[in-house]
Amino acid sequence: MQLNEQPASGFNMKLVMTFSCLLWATLITLSYCWNLQKNQEQHVATLLQAARSFFQQIEITREWNASHGGIYAPVTEATVPNSYLKTPLRDIRVGPDLELTKINPAFMTRQISEVAQKHNNIQFQITSLNPIRPQNAATEREKAALLLFEQGQAQEIGQVVKTGSSPAFFYMAPLITGKSCLQCHQDQGYKEGDVRGGISVTLPYTPLSFSVPLAAGHLGLGLIGLGSILFLGVKLNRAYSTIKHQAIIDALTGIPNRRSFTERFLEEVKRHKRNENSLSLLMCDIDNFKAYNDTYGHSAGDECLLQTAQGIRKSLQRSGDFCARYGGEEFVIILPSTKAKGALRVAEAIVANVRNLAIRHEKSLPEQYVTVSVGVATTSTDQADFSEILMKQADTALYQAKNSGRNCVRVFAESSQEQPVAGDPDFGVTD
Repeated sequence: MQLNEQPASGFNMKLVMTFSCLLWATLITLSYCWNLQKNQEQHVATLLQAARSFFQQIEITREWNASHGGIYAPVTEATVPNSYLKTPLRDIRVGPDLELTKINPAFMTRQISEVAQKHNNIQFQITSLNPIRPQNAATEREKAALLLFEQGQAQEIGQVVKTGSSPAFFYMAPLITGKSCLQCHQDQGYKEGDVRGGISVTLPYTPLSFSVPLAAGHLGLGLIGLGSILFLGVKLNRAYSTIKHQAIIDALTGIPNRRSFTERFLEEVKRHKRNENSLSLLMCDIDNFKAYNDTYGHSAGDECLLQTAQGIRKSLQRSGDFCARYGGEEFVIILPSTKAKGALRVAEAIVANVRNLAIRHEKSLPEQYVTVSVGVATTSTDQADFSEILMKQADTALYQAKNSGRNCVRVFAESSQEQPVAGDPDFGVTD
């Protein structure tokens, strides 16, 4: 009898579930950050489109103003004559209480900017590298943009910038000199089609560092995922436990199977080597079992195996003792820290308990009941291969019990040693 099975590998379901939950939480977090970044980019794209629309509306309004050669408005505290507008008809008095002044596109843009900033906190700025009005001089950021426009390297600029202590969205596009623009700008040397300046638009900007709807959605999805992982993990753990149970428990008798015995026996051998104590092994076989199957049928044979297995298990008194079905009608029992005389006591108890089950077997003479034969082997050796030796010794002792008329126990002993038997004064002593 060879120990050719290998111990089953362990499976830590708790570790797998923990890893799965951490992985899922990481994926949800990455998804949230990715979506937040995409929302941020969409927010910037929306601001770009809004700034572009503002610029286009101003440009259309300026074109309308320029097409009329400017428009006239009453002179007030807010609208005073433009000292930088050189035209003979800049101011017109139409009555004792009414004086009109011409509003050119630049002046109009400045006034629209004041209204927009007051109501929407949106800033417009008409600017140039060569302004007529000094207040329209370009800032450093606007200068950089105008140079790009003049060099043909950009048609518009849109970016998030830092203004003071808070960020803002900055947009700028060029003003192209048209025929109507030459009335005021021809003296500056501009020609039709030249970039004579630009209009910058500054919009309020709030970074999306946190999004409640997005966070709520991902939190809900995360909880659903974690719940599913835990639910499936519990189901899988139960399924694994069932498979593991089936792998180590004999389905017919309900006691451990041969594979489970191999694992346990190797563990006990290692413990025996460490502690240098005795280790006993019992091989047990149902007598005349083939005849029982032939006489009563396989269903009755299965019931006989079940009852015999339970009778053997009830014969073991210590929690460390172990019994398993080794194959067919054969069983094996491990008795840790047990000398030969103690092992003999347990073996005799097994024989007696099975006989007391009174399972009818008319072909088993002379008892006519189901009986078992048991072979016992004990070792305290430290040989490297003594596990194989112990198995062979127990098997040899079982063979001797069969040849001795069955329904009995035989203890393997070297030729120089005396066989322990029932009735010995030291019989039944266990470490």
